[in-house]
Amino acid sequence: MSTTTLPQTSQRLDPAESLYDLLFRPRSVAIVGASGRGVGLTARPLQLLRQHGYAGRIHPVNPRYDEIDGLPCSPTIAAIPGGVDLVLSLVPAAHTVDVIEDAAQAGAKVVVVFASGFAETGPAGARLQNDIEAAARRSGIRIVGPNCQGLIHVPTGFFGTFTAAAGRDMHGTSGVAYVGQSGAIGGSVLDLSAEMGLSLTAWASTGNQADLDLVEVAESMLSDDDINVVLMYAEGISDGARFVRIAQRAAQRNKRLVLLRSGRSTSGKRAAASHTGAMLGDDQALVAASQRYNVILVDDVDEMLAVGAVLATAAPLTGNRLGIVTTSGGAGILLTDQLAVRGLEVPPLSEESSTELKEFVPDFGAVSNPVDVTAQVLSSPTAMPDFAEVCRIAAADEHVDGLAIVLTMVTGERALNLAHTLVNVARHRTDKPTWIIWLASREQTTGAREVLRAAGIPVFDSAGDLARTLAQVTPPALFQSDSAVSNTRAAEVLLNERPGQLEALFDALAISRAEPRLARTPDDAARIATELATPVAMKIHAKSVIHKSDVGGVRLNVEASTAGRTFDELVATAHTHAINDLEGVDVEPMARPGIELVVGATASGDGYPAVVSVGFGGVTTEIFRDIAAIAAPIDETQARQLLTRLTAWPLLNGFRGTPPADVAAAAAAISAVSAMAHAAEGRAFEFEINPLIVHADRQGVTAVDALIRVRRDEQLAS
Repeated sequence: MSTTTLPQTSQRLDPAESLYDLLFRPRSVAIVGASGRGVGLTARPLQLLRQHGYAGRIHPVNPRYDEIDGLPCSPTIAAIPGGVDLVLSLVPAAHTVDVIEDAAQAGAKVVVVFASGFAETGPAGARLQNDIEAAARRSGIRIVGPNCQGLIHVPTGFFGTFTAAAGRDMHGTSGVAYVGQSGAIGGSVLDLSAEMGLSLTAWASTGNQADLDLVEVAESMLSDDDINVVLMYAEGISDGARFVRIAQRAAQRNKRLVLLRSGRSTSGKRAAASHTGAMLGDDQALVAASQRYNVILVDDVDEMLAVGAVLATAAPLTGNRLGIVTTSGGAGILLTDQLAVRGLEVPPLSEESSTELKEFVPDFGAVSNPVDVTAQVLSSPTAMPDFAEVCRIAAADEHVDGLAIVLTMVTGERALNLAHTLVNVARHRTDKPTWIIWLASREQTTGAREVLRAAGIPVFDSAGDLARTLAQVTPPALFQSDSAVSNTRAAEVLLNERPGQLEALFDALAISRAEPRLARTPDDAARIATELATPVAMKIHAKSVIHKSDVGGVRLNVEASTAGRTFDELVATAHTHAINDLEGVDVEPMARPGIELVVGATASGDGYPAVVSVGFGGVTTEIFRDIAAIAAPIDETQARQLLTRLTAWPLLNGFRGTPPADVAAAAAAISAVSAMAHAAEGRAFEFEINPLIVHADRQGVTAVDALIRVRRDEQLAS
């Protein structure tokens, strides 16, 4: 295969050169532990470098050989004439520190450690890994691995790996790169990408990440002008600040990150106290940050590759309106349904387009959208040019942003001819993205699929696969404003426990709340209820009880005449539940009626942004599980958009004759909470208003109860 020639510069790398150049465009490579035997791990890196036409200098290093495969073999890295840029270490774990020190002496900048037997094996291996980390720090050398499968840069033929998946021909013209922790997953990505017509430009396996991790490698990939999409597989991203930084950088450069993460089903490091925290899950901050910066989250390798293939197509999808051309009316309807449930539209074509289509579509077909040409069209003598014209007309319509072509049992030679026709359509007859769904066995359409994939046209096996993928890559319509602010005063109150904390916090947030008065005796309760001259709510007052209703500690609509007896009942309930810090019973006026929401904010304190959320249902929130969340801060316009994502949004906006609620006041409250959360996000905390009652339009909101938990000494204490 042809490769890009490496620049003829000095043998040693300039310190100013980018990390990407250090990792993926080395001018010389040493293979320590290389073998003269023709098979096995120790022989494969040299074989792959030669197979793919690596343009740089290759130096086998092994004291047992004078030459390997016609190349001079050095006893040590330091003995290589002129030094070396990057070292591939094939030696066992116990000898890795020696390799790093030898590499540093030779002036190398990077060592790729393939060996296993480090932290993944237990305490002894962890000590070895600590040793190589220390050696790297002493020398300033960068380490990839250990327990990794290396690096690939297809344009220069640099295949610094031993994975068998690298043995096929690769061209690297897609503008898509991959980096992940797992070598096995990485090998699968390399192998399966060909089936999606995706030839990766760069590939990396970071393994145990003793030094370089996937975030830093991904960030380096963004510096390559030829890479527009970076696929990432993560088993955990602990440094939120760095993840946010590369997400911002990708967004600023109009590039896309696609993230597949594992381990989401394991139990969390702590139990969330708030309803919203419990529902959003342990990776809520990563999800929220991804939404804000347009990082695409996927659930499996196939989905990641499908998204990568769609993003790699020459024409980007600029909207959510699809044209459909199909050989089966039923298949077109199935795709329409799948798109609709994911928020994508299949609008009618213009009258002009429909009129033009009638020249090529039988009377028993359809010329709206989907366009049903029927299977008969492909049987006519002019089948291929006619089908090409149908696709051109549908794609050219001003009401669509992309074209999906659904094929059923088109097989054999006819399938091959059609594939060439579709390549011509995608390349020369439209400037809009085109995708194929082929509802026929791969065995009968292998050649046709290969033609399409070689041309960079993604082929899907089902309507659902394409709809899911397009829903992921469609540009989001939410959260475009940058006018949100921070509220440091409210954050200071949130993070510092003191008497009257809640009252001071709601003052700082400018959110009105029901004002409880503490009753310590039945007579106190009766007196307060009488003074309020309205039905009251009564709640046990104990710091240890987070959700009072869960222990039966709330009574509503209590009259003054029964307030004393209700006090005694609540005290008895507290004793039944062994609540030992009961201070009394809060008595407050019943809030005016309205729609109950729960508004929350959480921060993990590890560099990720704080998350603000809103849900429907008050104490029943975890039953409905109707919740929306986004990274803080957000302004009032964004807060209103967040509300529209709730299934219960019609209730707020006025439903079947009911008056609308005060959405403006609700949005102001959500925005205020987000401003506080943003200012406090350096600490781990949970805050929740539950419920926030949204009254009728122009009547405001009332915060009825709230929860504050702030982490101190590695624990969240209420």
